[in-house]
Amino acid sequence: MHNFKKLKIWEKSMELSLLIYRITNDLPSEEKFGLTSQVRRCAVSIPSNIAEGSSRDSKKEFARFLSIAIGSSFELETQLLLSRKLNFITESDFNIVELSLTEIQKMLNSFIKSLNADA
Repeated sequence: MHNFKKLKIWEKSMELSLLIYRITNDLPSEEKFGLTSQVRRCAVSIPSNIAEGSSRDSKKEFARFLSIAIGSSFELETQLLLSRKLNFITESDFNIVELSLTEIQKMLNSFIKSLNADA
């Protein structure tokens, strides 16, 4: 069992979630129950799954939750690409989020590989 609050990947994904909340505040009000809600849920799903997985008894189970987190990160990336194409978010905000997402995705992949190698 890991202390998720001490995991760098959890910290970075929490920072990303906060950034997503800031950016989505500017989305059109008619998207409040659509894209805004979906983007926020995906962002929060990343650190949530890391935290939940850290409580599991086996590395295999933890790796499964990290896989769910990485799936959420790609879902988030897709929704942000759509938001950018619809001009709901600026190019600058998109680039900042994309850099953070790419880093998190790489970290998750590495963590999953290390857990699977140790299992």
